[in-house]
Amino acid sequence: MPALRGFLWLIGFLLLGEVLITLTGLPVSAGVVGMLSLTAWLVLHSGGFDDIAAAARPLIAALALLIMPGVVGIFFMLDELAGQLVAILTALLLGTLLSVFTTLWLLRRLVGDDDAGTREAINE
Repeated sequence: MPALRGFLWLIGFLLLGEVLITLTGLPVSAGVVGMLSLTAWLVLHSGGFDDIAAAARPLIAALALLIMPGVVGIFFMLDELAGQLVAILTALLLGTLLSVFTTLWLLRRLVGDDDAGTREAINE
């Protein structure tokens, strides 16, 4: 039953994102707006993690299957994308580098204080 409640929470926030996109006309995916709304709600209420986690585990396990249709769709559009190869490769490389450096910066910021305390304890 927790997985069903969590799945209903996920669907509810997806629908909230769809409503917000329809009302405001923002050029963003409804899923992105819904997940940002869910994140804000979880931060403000600091609860409900168990139900949502129970629903998310099977979805994360099947993530490759959820991404596959988009990857297969690109295969059939290769002729249309032929002139865009440099732009696509540049976007992929820059996006990957920005993602890695952002993750590194965030980890250093979040874990950096604990690491400094560990180094001081070792030096003493």
